[in-house]
Formats: sequence, structure tokens, C-alpha cells
Amino acid sequence: MIRPLVVIPARMGSSRLPGKALAPIAGRPMILHVLEKALAAAIGPVAVATDSDEIARIVEAAGGRAVITSGDHACGSDRIGEALGGLDPAGDHDVIVNLQGDQPDIEPGALAVALEPLADLAVDIATLATPAGPSERDDPNAVKLIGAEVAPRRMRALYFTRAPAPHGEGPNYHHIGVYAFRRAALARFAGLPPSPLEIRERLEQLRALEAGMRIDAMILDKAARGVDTSADLQRLREAQDQVERSRR
Repeated sequence: MIRPLVVIPARMGSSRLPGKALAPIAGRPMILHVLEKALAAAIGPVAVATDSDEIARIVEAAGGRAVITSGDHACGSDRIGEALGGLDPAGDHDVIVNLQGDQPDIEPGALAVALEPLADLAVDIATLATPAGPSERDDPNAVKLIGAEVAPRRMRALYFTRAPAPHGEGPNYHHIGVYAFRRAALARFAGLPPSPLEIRERLEQLRALEAGMRIDAMILDKAARGVDTSADLQRLREAQDQVERSRR
């Protein structure tokens, strides 16, 4: 049996939407919505790794656990790599799940699905994807997974890109911001410098692929996309408002 630990990396300095971790959605900061979903998944303990005292205070005031990290990390997985020493110094958890802090609408059950490829010992990192809609193909904020099917609803990742790919007719897949690392894989990843393709595409998972690590993705029928832009945030707020109105 695996023993997961879920860590949510959150920073204030997002390049496309600064301060988005604290952006209000239905009256609460985004980070608390993500924390709530992670706890509801019930796959293991949950913590937030952040460079912000303000984010940490809000998480702790809500009853969550937070750890402060350096603000110099290139990506969320590097931040988790630093935080892990304080969160689990005894090494009790052999799988570390990176649930990105801009996923406030993720279905809690998706986190358990993300763990499934780790039953294959050849897999270093597991993740999620969903069929991409027509508008997402040309959207650089919708990260595309290019992969080879290795089992029903499971693909081995060959590449990730913001470009419209692959070329030609056929399905396209939108990557979902969840990574389930074997602990050794996370340690190796965090010990590597940002790779050329990672820097070029601004996609941390390419560091793992360039280093020869294997990433497999489970394909969900549908999944809410993360909040990358102000337009994404507005769509999510409108959807939440509709839910609240329906409850009245």
C-alpha cells in the first residue's frame, strides 16, 4: 500500500494572475477551496507550502497546516521538495501529491484516480488529463498532453506543450495540474536545475521528461480547468454564483 501526502504549493507572485491564491471565490480565498477539495479526497494528510506569511495565516486560521518556503523556487514541485523535510522528516510517506493551488474546482475523487499508475513500478510520476475542447487546442493556457496509450484510459506522456499539438486529426488532451510523485522521484526532480524545455514552455513536468523520468496520465471524462487567467477566475466566480443561487 502507498502512503500519500498531499501538498498544495501556493505563491503570491503568479506571473499571469498575481495573488491568485487569495483571490476570493464565493467569499473565500481560492487556496481554501483547494484545501477543502484535498481534504475531501481523504487519500492522506494535507499541507500547503507557500512563500507567503499571509497565505499561511489564512490556511492555519481555517484549521489547515502550512509551511513557509523560500520564494526563489522555479516551480511548485521544487517548493514541495523544500517543504517535505519539515512536513515528513521521518519519511513516512512514499508518495507526494502536488495539487496545484490554482485547482479550486477539482473533483476530490480525481486525486485517488491520479495515484493509479503508480501501481506500475516503472512509473515515476502520475498525473491526469481530459479530452480537450475545440477552444483549448489553440489556447496556450491549456497545456496539451501528447502521449501513447498503454492501457484503457491511461497514457504514457511523451511531451507536454502549450502549442496546438499533435498535428492532424485525432483526439487532444488537456493536462490537469496534479502530480503524484514517488518520493525518490520528487527528490531527484528537485535536485535538478530547470531544464531547457521547461524554461521554454514554462512547464515543470518537462524537466522530468528531459531527465528520462516516466510520467503516466489517467484520462478523466471531464475535469474543471485550473485558474490561469483573470478570465478563468471570472468564469469560476460566475459558476459559483449560479450554484449559490440554485441553493436559495
